[in-house]
Amino acid sequence: MELNLSKPICFFDLETTGTNIATDRIVELAILKIHPNGNKESKTWLVNPGMPIPPEASAIHGITDEKVAGEPTFPELAREVYQMIQGCDLAGFNSNRFDIPLLAEELLRAGVDFDMKNAVAVDVQTIFHKMEKRTLGAAYQFYCGKDLTDAHSATADTQATYEVLLSQLERYPELTNNVRELAAFSTQNETVDFAGFIRRDENGEEVFGFGKHKGRSVLEVLEQEPGYFGWMLNADFPLYTKKVLTQIKLSKLNNKLG
Repeated sequence: MELNLSKPICFFDLETTGTNIATDRIVELAILKIHPNGNKESKTWLVNPGMPIPPEASAIHGITDEKVAGEPTFPELAREVYQMIQGCDLAGFNSNRFDIPLLAEELLRAGVDFDMKNAVAVDVQTIFHKMEKRTLGAAYQFYCGKDLTDAHSATADTQATYEVLLSQLERYPELTNNVRELAAFSTQNETVDFAGFIRRDENGEEVFGFGKHKGRSVLEVLEQEPGYFGWMLNADFPLYTKKVLTQIKLSKLNNKLG
């Protein structure tokens, strides 16, 4: 079984200082790039997060402050990372809800204008949960008959995720070997900004996904309550959310000018 690809797809995994998309940082990043002709290339980076790694995070992935003390920071790696994923679809395990949003934050903080306009994302965990509702280690054992002996190593998790997706395609005939269709199947909610603060309703319109304006049109809220835009830009929302919000506001202005 091989993936039916029209362009490269990058399986990737992050190990981080924590789970807060807006404030936590990457300490390890692994990418496995699969080309349409079947060729593969992989790269793993240890990253100095520029902040202390909490002991509870180190207890999970084994990466300590001492281990990354001499490693490059993400801004120093950002261009190399972006070059590897540019023009590719993305895939991971829980990647739609965590890895992609956090990677987007790190790239934007480093001055790389990352977005997913021309790419799709396959979340192997979502496929797994819809089919079997288990964890990556269980998925690896269930689908591949192997023990994930180096769990929470970004390299091992990335390779396991790739193998699990191939096995899922073999096991479930209802899954189509097409990255765009796999992305649609593995998308739980129609989010616009990764983190889910801005979503699309059944009519395809951008609406807020949180707070007092949950479910309301973003454009309508910004028009009726102009200060809400400034509040969101100055509050502790992810940079990608702020970017999407600004794009929506500018599109409205451009429509008026047009």
